[in-house]
Amino acid sequence: MKPVIQIDDLRKIYKIADQEIHALRGVNLSIEEGDFVTIMGPSGSGKSTMMNMIGCLDKPTSGRFFLDGYSILDAHDDELAMIRNQKIGFVFQSFNLLPRTTAISNVELPMMYGGIPARERRRRAIEALNSVGLGERLYNKPNELSGGQQQRVSIARAIVNDPVIILADEPTGALDTKTTADIMGIFQRMNDRGKTVIIVTHEPEIAAYAKRNIHFRDGQVVSDVQVPNRVIAGQKEWVR
Repeated sequence: MKPVIQIDDLRKIYKIADQEIHALRGVNLSIEEGDFVTIMGPSGSGKSTMMNMIGCLDKPTSGRFFLDGYSILDAHDDELAMIRNQKIGFVFQSFNLLPRTTAISNVELPMMYGGIPARERRRRAIEALNSVGLGERLYNKPNELSGGQQQRVSIARAIVNDPVIILADEPTGALDTKTTADIMGIFQRMNDRGKTVIIVTHEPEIAAYAKRNIHFRDGQVVSDVQVPNRVIAGQKEWVR
């Protein structure tokens, strides 16, 4: 498998007044195509900064970072916008859906930025919503959907452009136990189909669904381990 993310000696320094905040301190990391990874760590560990780097929402101060062959350190703003739209599918804890817009229109949104024709947008959006079990909710607005259903819409929106990676930030933080297991099952099925899934979480129960757990502390990777007995959604229940 080829690495979809290759990071070497990555550093991020924020300057606040006359102070320098070292958020990332020489991170080395490789994530291969088809992996399922969680990024964990306490507040201030650097995991959120790492998420922003992987999501091309911010650029490193120094080091090497390649996402699907693109050098992020050298990319211009327009290139970063293209990479975010075509290479990364984002899933957020708060869903980030447009409240007055139907499920199908929410899913179509990333394709509008990519210039996809209307008929093709509609076909792909229906296919994506069907894949997450919402084929009968195409024209419901977010306030007509449960939290779990809203997150399914968010996942459909994330996959509709066939991204290289799915990047999720605490995607089950607002959901109950059963719905959490359902959503993690969707991520596992996407991963079984070859998608690279990266989830930022503070919950060990969520990390148990992944294939690999990466822990950050003080801006560095302190452990990177395979999950020996991962939870398979539908086979084991857990209590939050």
